Amino acid sequence: MKEDEMLKIVVPASTANLGPGFDSLGLAVSRYLVLEVRRANEWAFIPRSAEVQSIPSGTDNLIFRVADHVSSTYGRTLPPCAVDVYSEIPFTRGLGSSAAAVVAGIELANELAGLSLTIEEKARLASCYEGHPDNVGASLYGGLVIGCHRQEETTIIHVPNIELDLVAVIPSYELETKKARGVLPNSFSREIAVEASAVSNVLVAALLTKNWELAGKMMAGDLFHQPYRKTLIPELSNVQSLAKEYGAFGVALSGAGPTVLCFAERGKGEMLKEKLSPHFQHCAVELLTVEQKGSHVYKLALET
Repeated sequence: MKEDEMLKIVVPASTANLGPGFDSLGLAVSRYLVLEVRRANEWAFIPRSAEVQSIPSGTDNLIFRVADHVSSTYGRTLPPCAVDVYSEIPFTRGLGSSAAAVVAGIELANELAGLSLTIEEKARLASCYEGHPDNVGASLYGGLVIGCHRQEETTIIHVPNIELDLVAVIPSYELETKKARGVLPNSFSREIAVEASAVSNVLVAALLTKNWELAGKMMAGDLFHQPYRKTLIPELSNVQSLAKEYGAFGVALSGAGPTVLCFAERGKGEMLKEKLSPHFQHCAVELLTVEQKGSHVYKLALET
């Protein structure tokens, strides 16, 4: 980035798991983290929207920590910058706020250090940092991603042009991923593991063939995490009992929660939102869409 330039980095939010696709399925959604980056004498992160008022303002910021880690990995040093941070992604609600920050940090390092990373290299770095490829993969690629993260490699299949309406029921309380993972069993029997994996496989096949009714059935058949997290998120059972009546084909906990996501065919989301809203007045009920475009960077001339 030149002295007379500004970087604008845009990263979509994401939902993960889609029910049984635990730590492997992700979908980009129409909320965004935006950075506006200018050269400066020292690092500063300036919150410009309500969702990010509490972020650290210096080098303890997650975006900087990721960017510094990536640049150091390649033997580079980042020039200090002032970063205006805008976000529509609520923290610890299951919509990939930390994953978006990780992707933003990688994009920032790539630009400032001139790394010329491929999207596969970005996905590997992000997955190693997060520990799984679902949220970060969706934020990088857009659309639907199916990922496998192993010690030796990260593999992501990108499926663009998945067009759905999404209605998010977003509770006002936060739920840390660590707490949501703490209620999960440490192991499954072979029989349950086989059944749970088969349900996930059929969900992917149903999504790819646009068999929405079957996709919804598989979302409800999850054995990996939703049955255990229901105790932490009462909205999940309540939404499941209402949404299909109002036009959704499926309901799933978004990531670790507490957001609950309803899936509907295109054009049915607005009515679904209107029907659900009176039942969840203590929550934000919002219409979202699948974001087809992943993270992207613009170079803009600074105004003089």
